[in-house]
Amino acid sequence: MNGGDLSGGTDATPAPVIGLELVVGLLLALLAGALFGWLGEEVLEGDTQALDEQLRHLVNLHATPTLTEIMRLASVWGAPRRLGVVGAVVAGLFLARGWSRGALLVVVTLAGAGLLDGGLKLFFGRERPDAFFDSYPSPTTFSFPSGHALFATAFFGGLAVLLRARLRQASLRLAVGLAAVSLILLIGFSRIYLGVHYPSDVIGGVAAGTVWVGAVALGDWLAAYRRRRPR
Repeated sequence: MNGGDLSGGTDATPAPVIGLELVVGLLLALLAGALFGWLGEEVLEGDTQALDEQLRHLVNLHATPTLTEIMRLASVWGAPRRLGVVGAVVAGLFLARGWSRGALLVVVTLAGAGLLDGGLKLFFGRERPDAFFDSYPSPTTFSFPSGHALFATAFFGGLAVLLRARLRQASLRLAVGLAAVSLILLIGFSRIYLGVHYPSDVIGGVAAGTVWVGAVALGDWLAAYRRRRPR
């Protein structure tokens, strides 16, 4: 692959160095964790409800049939189960190209996202808002945080981190990052547009997913450090 390194034998890991991207990523994860902690407390106390309702109403005022169909498709194809299937395919492709580390990280990221989503929903126990469209009713699960937003952030964000570390061309690295951010925002916004989540649910999902991506990246770096440190 021109500009990248996803061919066989890519499990060879460079010497673990604390680079700028890792530091920035961990700082971003820490900020996301602080945001989630604050937002979670606000949700438990009901302090986000009024603003959530205002933002939901504002979004719904701009609904159109075409936009509704786009948002519906984004939610359907961005569902955690479908992203899990896509993740399994991606992991299989990585294995086929000899990149077992990448495959393992994809599986760990998605499995952890599932546990995190389920656990946080049970902890906060926030009821869903009423959906805006009969063609896309609200699920029966709890609302905070948004599973779609959490999974999209974990999967696309984690995949972007993996691929950016392998790609040599700055333009490709930028394209991967922009694509990941665009998909996360599209899927997250679709949940607000359809009325099946409050805006704070989506923000919480993105924050939780960012923390998880940072945790996986740090764990991967520590594992590489332990493998390569002098004995």
